[in-house]
Amino acid sequence: MKKLNFFFIILMACLLGYIGTQVQNEYYIGVATLLLIHAVNATAMNILLGYTGIISIGQAAFFGLGAYVSAVLSTTYGIDPLITLPIAAVIAFVLAYAVGYPILKLHGHYLAMATLGMGMILYIFMNELDFITGGPSGFVGIGDIIIGKYDLMDEKSFFVFMSIFFMIFLVVCELFDKSFLHNKLKFIKNSESACRSYGINPAKTKVTVFAAMAAITAFNGGIFTFYTHFISPVSFSFKYSVELLAMATVGGLGYISGGVTGAIILGLVPEVFSAFEEYEMIIYGGLLAVVIMFFPGGIAGTLKRLVKRNA
Repeated sequence: MKKLNFFFIILMACLLGYIGTQVQNEYYIGVATLLLIHAVNATAMNILLGYTGIISIGQAAFFGLGAYVSAVLSTTYGIDPLITLPIAAVIAFVLAYAVGYPILKLHGHYLAMATLGMGMILYIFMNELDFITGGPSGFVGIGDIIIGKYDLMDEKSFFVFMSIFFMIFLVVCELFDKSFLHNKLKFIKNSESACRSYGINPAKTKVTVFAAMAAITAFNGGIFTFYTHFISPVSFSFKYSVELLAMATVGGLGYISGGVTGAIILGLVPEVFSAFEEYEMIIYGGLLAVVIMFFPGGIAGTLKRLVKRNA
């Protein structure tokens, strides 16, 4: 097994440690928390597209599914918020596996359109089932995550919680990146027919990865719910799926650090260009076009090539 990317892991740990101990402004801490949430989603998207070749434009739906499951179970039925997170992940896994098996037999733009349709159906349910989800008006009254005697009700405590979850997720992803499974997924992405000749079942592997990434995204959606205390279908629309796709591509497809880097850079776009909110998607599209044309490996791939060249 190849060595882990200890430099990136230590860099992220130091950065999060600095923000957690030195930054006192709650607005900046809140922005950092949201960036970590986006980074987890973008990395899951990166594993789907960059490693397995699955073009999913419906990831925002699984993010929303996890958010609403956690919100309804905790608020309406009084279940402990921490327990609702794995429940949301399991529900998303089962749904993604059931839906993904026929969908993932498609390829290219047909697959993209199928995942888009799936995402739109879930988005419609979020809007129309107002007696459960609150509909377009949103779901309110969501409580806090309580761990023992610690109530994650302020920005700093929630940032620490999210940082711990993110670092665990990052290490697990790095272990995956250096494992045999990584090579297996890249093999499937390059040639499914060749995989079958070696006794690998591409369809089963792809649907398992698709369901696993849906579960992670839903778990993350539950965390998002207890951070914002308010959710509405707007947060889980097609627009967010496109943003995740852009984050993964700009950061670098096929690199764990790529999803995180892309999420940080593009996640800061609404903050840096807040005065040009109506041009946000144009800025996203422009950055995506520049990266595709001049940096096909994304930021992570370009930096890796530069390091190898200098070495």
